Amino acid sequence: MAVQTSAEAPIPVGEVSRLIGGWIARLGAVWVEGQVTQLSRRPGLGVVFLTLRDPSLDVSVRVTCYRAVFDRVADAVGEGARVVVLAKPEWYAPRGELSLRAAEIRPVGVGELLVRLERLKRTLTAEGLFADARKRRLPFLPGCVGLVTGRASAAERDVLRNARSRWPAVRFAVRNVAVQGVHAVPQVIEALRDLDADPEVDVIVVARGGGSVEDLLPFSDESLVRAVAACGTPVVSAIGHEPDSPLLDLVADVRASTPTDAAKRVVPEVGEELARVRQLRDRARWVLASRIDREERGLAAARSRPALAEPHRLVDGRAEELAALLGRSRRTLAHLLDRARADVEHTRARVVALSPAATLRRGYAVLQREDGAAVREAGEVKDGEVLRARVADGAFTVTVGGRAPGAGGIG
Repeated sequence: MAVQTSAEAPIPVGEVSRLIGGWIARLGAVWVEGQVTQLSRRPGLGVVFLTLRDPSLDVSVRVTCYRAVFDRVADAVGEGARVVVLAKPEWYAPRGELSLRAAEIRPVGVGELLVRLERLKRTLTAEGLFADARKRRLPFLPGCVGLVTGRASAAERDVLRNARSRWPAVRFAVRNVAVQGVHAVPQVIEALRDLDADPEVDVIVVARGGGSVEDLLPFSDESLVRAVAACGTPVVSAIGHEPDSPLLDLVADVRASTPTDAAKRVVPEVGEELARVRQLRDRARWVLASRIDREERGLAAARSRPALAEPHRLVDGRAEELAALLGRSRRTLAHLLDRARADVEHTRARVVALSPAATLRRGYAVLQREDGAAVREAGEVKDGEVLRARVADGAFTVTVGGRAPGAGGIG
């Protein structure tokens, strides 16, 4: 139950330590897994001291056990070994320290580790962390390559030397970390996040020169695998071993068989790229020359056609046709005019022949009264009436004289 305290009614340090010890004592014995980082076996001392560390977190706890308990596994357990311990938490009140009193220690064998890794692999696969759909293509020519590797390691030298021999201008951002042991996982994760946050880094290489299954366990740690999956920058795994594939190989965007292979994958070879540029340039020239040649042939074929080779021929042909049509139209118009002229002459002759003037020229005369009315019958005039006689070349007056019976006459 919670202890009721205040600034006016505090409890002593000893009482706090006693209470903590009581709470811890109620926890009982627990099975704990970790990695042995420190081991102390002092001669003549019946107690063995060791430190158990969580390889994924920066957390350690002190473990003590009787020598007889440790001697049963002394040949298989040393610093760096992974163990499972049945221990009871203890609180040492005078110094305020927590430790574990081990009653049994079991080394974790390779077979058991592989079974656990297989179980973790199935879990992460079900989450889709190893799916090909989430893997990204590496940039063709990265401006800066992030490298996570051991300090002064052969893997670092291989990556730097081979990458610079392929592309001398390549730049590296190197992060030296522990690549095995209890510090490997947190240091590699920190380096990954640091490089992923750098906007100049285009690809990250995690490199190590191989090792045993136990040595490579940090690269199958779940927290490291999830950190790689969360990276926004493409990651290349170059652990440098073939028989056993750590989970880092599966979650990385690209798996390289060795650090040297990683260098070949992240940067192109300058000689090969120059040769490819020359090939593309030659191909472009050939394509352009072929197209120009094809267009020239097409132009020559078009120019060889009669319409373009002798364009005046078409004009000449049309000119002859136009001249023929013009002559035909002129002849047709002249014929029409001749016919119209003949019709006019014929009509004119008929009009002249039928006109009163022509009748008068034949010796006839027209008699008109004083009002200008023509005399058409003899009975229309009276004796002694003066009429005007009109002939072909003029007119004169006449007087109507005596008439014989039954006939008319003018005297």
